[in-house]
Amino acid sequence: MKDRNARIYAAIAAIPPGRVASYGAIAARAGLPGRARLVGRLLGEVPDGMVLPWFRVLRASGYIAMPPGSRGFREQCRRLRAEGVEVRNGRVPLSRFGLDGNLDHALWGLPDR
Repeated sequence: MKDRNARIYAAIAAIPPGRVASYGAIAARAGLPGRARLVGRLLGEVPDGMVLPWFRVLRASGYIAMPPGSRGFREQCRRLRAEGVEVRNGRVPLSRFGLDGNLDHALWGLPDR
């Protein structure tokens, strides 16, 4: 179990600034496909002293999981925007900012469809 948790925390820690990933994408990168809820649970149980870019983890739809207007929602929006991530109405366009975003867009700057 500790190895599983460590893999999830490592996958979260590996999200670079200016990028986001879904709970499911983190689970898959940790070798635990289908365990998105586990990722969410572990984000709520981060060990003392461990610093993770929690704000870079979103729902599969690109929406922030916290209730709109809540303190956590506002903090997540603020942190993402500080890294240059576009947040509109609580949603980030994953095609542009997702960890597994469209490669053509990343290379050539093609517009989103």
